[in-house]
Amino acid sequence: MDCPACAETIPNGATICPCCKSDIAAFSQEAAEERASRPRKNKPGGSKATPLVLILGGAVAALLLCGGVLLALLLPAVQQAREAARRAQCANNLRQIGLALHNYHDVYGTFPPAVTYSADGKPMHSWRVLLLPFLDQQAMYAQYNFAEPWDSPANSVVTSRIVPTFACPSHPNGPSGGHTPYVALVGPQAAFHPNKGMAIKDMRDGPSRTIMVVEARNSGIHWAEPRDFSVGSPVTPGVTGMSSWHAGVFAALFGDGSVRLLLDGMSPADLEGLSTIDGGEDVPGY
Repeated sequence: MDCPACAETIPNGATICPCCKSDIAAFSQEAAEERASRPRKNKPGGSKATPLVLILGGAVAALLLCGGVLLALLLPAVQQAREAARRAQCANNLRQIGLALHNYHDVYGTFPPAVTYSADGKPMHSWRVLLLPFLDQQAMYAQYNFAEPWDSPANSVVTSRIVPTFACPSHPNGPSGGHTPYVALVGPQAAFHPNKGMAIKDMRDGPSRTIMVVEARNSGIHWAEPRDFSVGSPVTPGVTGMSSWHAGVFAALFGDGSVRLLLDGMSPADLEGLSTIDGGEDVPGY
């Protein structure tokens, strides 16, 4: 046997080590007590986690918690930034429409009529269809048959396509259905006459003080449909009139080609004043 103190080989049954003179029994008892007092270590594959694993687990949990909190805080800001971008794109659509209207005016001497009619007085085509060549849609315009109504089977093949300029990017369902929120103000004293083209010189209130086209989110009007807003009826802001998918405001295209955001709470009297070409109304700020 080996001495538990010095590890030298000693005779079996010896009580005193002949080499180091240690008391074999006493030394064995002290060694056992010392081992019992030491912290136990986990064996490989044991169920208890090491301190490093606990630390890493806590760090990951903290990161996940903080990440969730940061995401909750950042999400509204991201949504607002996206809506601001969509609102800017919507205003740009109206600017493109305004540019097309003025290019049409340069070619024909007037803006397009709101509607063109058949020989028997039936509405046939919208001013939006007449603008197609000025919106980089010459191919679509060439396929359109002006001898037939806008919703005839032949024309429906053309008008079933989406014209991006006539679609608001904030619409919750996208441009599906072909509906447009961009409608003209039509009337004898409006920028769009019911059946003839109006010239810039006809805007005696001034082009910068005369609305031509507005947003109307619930208009239900197809972009090719010869239907718009009649000045004198829905000229008040709100869900059923001039409105948009942008909270609190709607965009309006003026006769000079500028686009401005108008408040939903704008005075109906001021809005009506901006909707006519020669009323002489004094609208503050315009």
